[in-house]
Amino acid sequence: MDFYYVYILHSQKLNRFYIGTTDNPANRLIEHNSIKYEDAYTVKGIPWDLKLAYQCKSSENAYLIEKFIKRMKSKVFIQKIIDFPDILVDIENNL
Repeated sequence: MDFYYVYILHSQKLNRFYIGTTDNPANRLIEHNSIKYEDAYTVKGIPWDLKLAYQCKSSENAYLIEKFIKRMKSKVFIQKIIDFPDILVDIENNL
């Protein structure tokens, strides 16, 4: 069984969060902090810090949770998720 994660990164340089999905949060963080993809949005915010990696029940759930968080468009909500990750359990259980 493959695990899939929703992850939240933060850039102090930009004071912004970045939300994504991956099957390997540690590798993905390395990619975001490299210049592997020169035109990627995240290049502007290097260095990025991994604030949260939440393991989902499926890749589909990970994508749905990512979309949900992005739709909220709220730094306050994202910080709340970082502080209280159980919020994501509730969200995933209601998908």
